[in-house]
Amino acid sequence: MSDEKLMTIREMCDAFEVTPRTLRFYEQKELLFPIREGQKRLFTRRDRARLKLILRGKRFGFSLEEIRQLLDLYDVGDEQQTQIAAAYEVAQQRLTDLKAQRTDLDSAIAELEEQMTWGERMLSSMKNRKAAE
Repeated sequence: MSDEKLMTIREMCDAFEVTPRTLRFYEQKELLFPIREGQKRLFTRRDRARLKLILRGKRFGFSLEEIRQLLDLYDVGDEQQTQIAAAYEVAQQRLTDLKAQRTDLDSAIAELEEQMTWGERMLSSMKNRKAAE
């Protein structure tokens, strides 16, 4: 590990655009395992890889528990086949959920646009009545 680049909490924050609080939270939730030297935290290459996966999972809407379970499968010893299969299954469900949300949003947008068009017509007719008076 002596040739491995260790990163401080500040370097991690800068590299991944997260706050120290975020890193401490993930450490508390046992998603990251930095080396502790007194109050100082040093993050390994493995921590960096895990953080990258955590942030990607959060962006996709995975829960922290889902992310933890997927990360824990890394050490199964089957060249990550179990981890990849489980990640695919979780991703497939999340994709289905996101597509359903998109359909709901598209419907809400269309309805709002209709209401705004109605509102524009109403305002226009009100202005026309006032101008005629």
